[in-house]
Amino acid sequence: MIIGLFFGSFNPVHNGHLAIAQYMLAHGGLDELWMVVSPRNPFKREEDLLADEERLRMVQLAVAGCNGIRACDVEFGLPRPSYTINTLRYLSETFPDNRFVLIIGSDCLNQFHNWRAADEIIRDYPRLVYPRPGTDPAVLAQIPNGRLVEAEYLDISSTRVRDMIRSGLSVDALLPPPVAAYIRGHRLYAAPAALPPSLEIGTK
Repeated sequence: MIIGLFFGSFNPVHNGHLAIAQYMLAHGGLDELWMVVSPRNPFKREEDLLADEERLRMVQLAVAGCNGIRACDVEFGLPRPSYTINTLRYLSETFPDNRFVLIIGSDCLNQFHNWRAADEIIRDYPRLVYPRPGTDPAVLAQIPNGRLVEAEYLDISSTRVRDMIRSGLSVDALLPPPVAAYIRGHRLYAAPAALPPSLEIGTK
């Protein structure tokens, strides 16, 4: 199988993440797409970053019912800080019959050479790139061992979602309903009242 790996903190996962995942699965030549939840970095202070298991649970809720898309916690059991190349090597060794493809935003391309073992990643793992605003068209014109997939860009960020919740604003339109309900039900991001009370709390 050809499996796309979409890495992220998903703090929280939102509709923009899901739109990219669904488009890549449909148009990227993939059999499956795994949303890989990145663990907390023990060497960095990340006050806004929820516990690993809470972020994983929200991704599980978001992708429930999405055929071909699943939440992946593989990095939780790997040495930290997490490096993409270590995860790719581990998955390739563990699932030798699968081929893994890296999914990244176009904003990563200019700095990709700074990634650990960047040359090995480019050589061994194809890259599917989704467009982000402000990326130099010349960079997108030639992507070594990769291609641009014109996934729809939704102007949503996890930072924006967190800020809106803290400000008491509704984020109902930005999140999958089970994720919005989970945040409210578990009083996450310090403002449970910001989410509409009509949503059913999903805790299963």
